[in-house]
Amino acid sequence: MPFILNFLVLYDIHYNKSMQNRHRFSSLYLRDFRVFWLSQLLSLSGTWMHSAAQSWLVYLLTKSPLYLGLIAALSSLPILLFTLVGGMFADRYPKRDILIVTQLLSMVPALGIAILIDMEMVMIWHIGFFAFFLGLINAFDVPARHAFIGELVEKADITNAIALNSVAFNSARIVGPLIAGFVIALVGLQTCFYLNALSFIPVIAALLTIRSKGAIRIHNEGFLSNIMAATTFIVKEKSILNIMFLIAIFSLFGLPYITLLPVIASEMLNVDVEGFSILLACSGAGSLLAALTIAYRGEIGQRTNYLIISAMIFSFSLIGISNSGNFYLSCGFITMTGWGVTSFLATSNIYIQHSVINSLRGRVMSFYTLVFLGFLPVGNAIAGFTANILGTISTLKIFSIFCVVCSILFALKLKTLEKV
Repeated sequence: MPFILNFLVLYDIHYNKSMQNRHRFSSLYLRDFRVFWLSQLLSLSGTWMHSAAQSWLVYLLTKSPLYLGLIAALSSLPILLFTLVGGMFADRYPKRDILIVTQLLSMVPALGIAILIDMEMVMIWHIGFFAFFLGLINAFDVPARHAFIGELVEKADITNAIALNSVAFNSARIVGPLIAGFVIALVGLQTCFYLNALSFIPVIAALLTIRSKGAIRIHNEGFLSNIMAATTFIVKEKSILNIMFLIAIFSLFGLPYITLLPVIASEMLNVDVEGFSILLACSGAGSLLAALTIAYRGEIGQRTNYLIISAMIFSFSLIGISNSGNFYLSCGFITMTGWGVTSFLATSNIYIQHSVINSLRGRVMSFYTLVFLGFLPVGNAIAGFTANILGTISTLKIFSIFCVVCSILFALKLKTLEKV
């Protein structure tokens, strides 16, 4: 932390000399957001290192796309079951305190898997247990995190803050898997999990220094009335409802391609763990480019068009992946999927955060988390079972075509709502 604090002092000096550029990355000039954002850069790299190492570990233990899908499903199933409760907690209790607890608990799965590998006792059910445990933590962490970011900055800076948060997330998607590939090859799988456990410490330290705890919006209302208030808002806002629908489709049939990447890398493209890490990093590179573009622009003028274009690029790039047997061509298509899905999700997040009232922010963002991450266990399970029966390539082709069709329908519906 001393290095980070010294960096912030130097940054503030530069800030005073460059006020004319403030609109480009405006939220970084807010001390609390800046400290939180910098700490996440390190922690998220550890998280993606953990994710890459876990996928490769599952594949080494089972050589099965079915188990890859099941473990991915277990990691997301608690979000499907409990994220609405997590959204209610985010509106009921100080968000900073919630995040401190979730960061502390997130160290447990990483340490558990690392110790089991060191003891040569790790089994597939251990990975499943810790994946479910981490998913349960994320069911409370993610809605609180989304809502907390919206309160660390002014409304005018929300677009920039969301984009920069995506920059941190997707920078980690590049750095984490690349480091994981080399660490696994040189030191061993367990080191990735130990490093991830350590990466949560800077986030906890940063949260303890943040002055804002997150406003408490609700107190004694019942669970059902809290959820119904958010549901009524989403149903009333037809554009948000359609955005949520397409996010759900992508979670069920688009994003599970990441779960199948170890199989694609090994059996379709004939590359090893380093090649697999590069494929993951390509997805992160595309996502990072998308996030940086939005952050630099500061605001998206034609959000509806941006949503439609990004959805189409993601869907058609999936078709490209399923028809490519060349490693370098696949890297290009995967980069485009990263750009498309991140542009779509970030713009969706921005659209919703600008539309929602503060008293509903935590609960509405829990619905966003539900359709984005909560539906992933179902999608991963479907992908795993389908790939086990029809084969990975056939599964990708079917899923990608369905995403294209739904993206076209989404575009038509959104354009119709614009004219109303």
